[in-house]
Amino acid sequence: KPGTSHEQATGSAGALLDAQDPTGHRLREIPAEGAPEVRLAARSDSEDGWNVQLTVENFRFTPDSTGGAALPGAGHAHLELDGRTLARLYGPWFHLPAAQVPEGAHTLTVRLYADDHTAWAVAGKPIESALPLTASAATSGQAGHGHTPQSAPASPPQSTPQVPADRTVTLTVRDGKVTPAPGRTELRRGERVALRVTSDRADTLHVHGYDRELALPAGQEATLVLTADRTGLFEVETHGSHLVLIQLLVR
Repeated sequence: KPGTSHEQATGSAGALLDAQDPTGHRLREIPAEGAPEVRLAARSDSEDGWNVQLTVENFRFTPDSTGGAALPGAGHAHLELDGRTLARLYGPWFHLPAAQVPEGAHTLTVRLYADDHTAWAVAGKPIESALPLTASAATSGQAGHGHTPQSAPASPPQSTPQVPADRTVTLTVRDGKVTPAPGRTELRRGERVALRVTSDRADTLHVHGYDRELALPAGQEATLVLTADRTGLFEVETHGSHLVLIQLLVR
């Protein structure tokens, strides 16, 4: 079922190849005619970083079915900086904070993936687009709307819950392991759950299906409060380390 695993190679769309993309995902070959296309653009934000835009053709974003079988012309995208994955994208816009881009010249790449995490490909090459991106010393030092230095001790605004949660789940990520071990938490529709996560490295938490994200500062606890208003099974994972933290089963 969608969202239940990160297993690749499910679905009959196209032809599954043994070849892999630079991040280790297998390629799913499709004919050039009618194949998805993607173009990448980045515009400087007036307060911080860049606003990244994806323009796609013959493709639709399907966050609700991530983890399911590959369907033609559907899926999500990965955004990379110099080969390092920054985020998984479920829509055409993404704000790239200046703090994530060191000073100097870089290459920003976006690549299209099927719901089963295989990379769409034509003629043995992944469907992707690349863009040069240069960060100046002033730009790379920004970190937020107030141009606060990255080392500022203040926690991200979204890490402080404003409404009490019905349930709290506390998780720790250290040395590539999740404590307690990834499991499944059952919720009633409408319940509010607080995910309290402490990671030993800077990362980003993502709740599949709800398209909610939370910055995880290294060594600091961050909290995301989520109203479980959609039924189904939803994975919570980290973007950078690609770890599944927990599964939320909403009935």
